[in-house]
Amino acid sequence: MFAHPFMQHAFLAGTAVALAAGLVGYFLVLRAQVFTADALSHVAFTGALAALAAGLDARVGLFAMTILIALGMGGLSRRARPDDVVIGGVFAWVLGLGVFFLTLYTTTRSGSGNGSASVTVLFGSIFGLSGSRAAVTAAIAVAITAALLTIARPLLFASIDEDVAAAAGVPVRLLGYGFLVLVGGTAAEATQVVGALLILGLLAAPAGAAARLTTRPLPGLALSAAIAVASVWIGLTASYLIPRMPPSFAILAVATLTYLATIAASRLPRHPTSKARTSHQDAPARAPA
Repeated sequence: MFAHPFMQHAFLAGTAVALAAGLVGYFLVLRAQVFTADALSHVAFTGALAALAAGLDARVGLFAMTILIALGMGGLSRRARPDDVVIGGVFAWVLGLGVFFLTLYTTTRSGSGNGSASVTVLFGSIFGLSGSRAAVTAAIAVAITAALLTIARPLLFASIDEDVAAAAGVPVRLLGYGFLVLVGGTAAEATQVVGALLILGLLAAPAGAAARLTTRPLPGLALSAAIAVASVWIGLTASYLIPRMPPSFAILAVATLTYLATIAASRLPRHPTSKARTSHQDAPARAPA
């Protein structure tokens, strides 16, 4: 499988993007901002179409619009933490812009041989990445990962209790803006791997699974990244072995099944012996009382 250059490029870009998505997604779940990622996935599509309609590289529109809209949502909210009303309003407006740019693009640019570009933006084209494009994608994803890890501790504090964090001198609003920029960048990068329509799955499913497996933030962060990377690896391998299976579908199927498995595992009854052992261990502690 790795003898093919297109598979090498797919694994290089996919691994780096999955790592960034897993880390960013965990904070999205922790901060109850998953809807933000959903809105930005549609912003990514709209931005790509705007760039294509203007005759530019789709990545220009992807990054410019996702980051600008992310910052705009932060500016409309308290402490750069958008609520559902802000996100929903921006979501509807962006969808309207998407329809406009799609119409503009299909009527002015499709005849030039780029008619499939909008489909590529929607569903991703990880097997079509060139070596240079895969390297750039991986480099940007690694930069996002490094930036998130740099602000992880104060962001964790602000995510759990922003009022206490603000009282302690943590720049909560600035962290909120920085985090939104990272979410926007991750959404733009993930478009090339799973497409604009499926970005939310790569951001939310691994993080949701990690949150169910542990309540400790740092292990949860590592688990989320590991599940996201494993989903990409397994998905790419499955898509290579079954050529009719789109890689974006395979990746999201693995991530979603992992999340469903954690839900099922959390609902399994505890073993009786473990309960008896817990009661036995707690008995001496209760005796003096």
